[in-house]
Amino acid sequence: MLDLLDWRRSVADLYHAIRAANGDPSACPNFRLAKDHLFLRHPQSPLDDAQKAAFTGLRYYDYNPAFRVIAHVNTTVEPTILDIELGDDGHFRCTRFGQVSFTVPSGSGILNLYWINGYGGGVFLPFGDATNRDTTYGAGRYLYDTIKGADLSSTSNEIVLDFNYAYNPSCAYNPRWVCPLAPSENRLPFSIHAGEMLL
Repeated sequence: MLDLLDWRRSVADLYHAIRAANGDPSACPNFRLAKDHLFLRHPQSPLDDAQKAAFTGLRYYDYNPAFRVIAHVNTTVEPTILDIELGDDGHFRCTRFGQVSFTVPSGSGILNLYWINGYGGGVFLPFGDATNRDTTYGAGRYLYDTIKGADLSSTSNEIVLDFNYAYNPSCAYNPRWVCPLAPSENRLPFSIHAGEMLL
């Protein structure tokens, strides 16, 4: 359990540095190197020992500042509850609390924001796009999971959507992990050529 605590603290530290950088692209290479180090060395890495032995680093699209936007959060949405079965880990429940509209070079879209139900809660933003099953994980990627420390910054009515930090859920690396995936309402019809790619 202390290993998991340290993993979460380490990830939170990475995102703290990104928030402090406030969109400065020069922070991205350090973030990616530090994440590679965690994946290779940390006991809570999503990779197993065999994968670590062959690991040469995560793969990413080149950083593109045009894929970082600050979006207004519309909270006048139906608070739909998602209940996702996670096998031995039980049920993952979250409630839609907001929606964001945004435009990036490849298109304009809408994504729903979810609040993780349970003690403490947290913001959860999974999404799919047209790169899935091609250059990115087939079931989609995450932008926010604040329980795990993945927090790019927000205010009371705006949130940073920096797709350069989109990342794969743990189940993308190894079938021993079971993850909540992007619901159909958060699947974009265009490509997000930013963030983490398939290994």
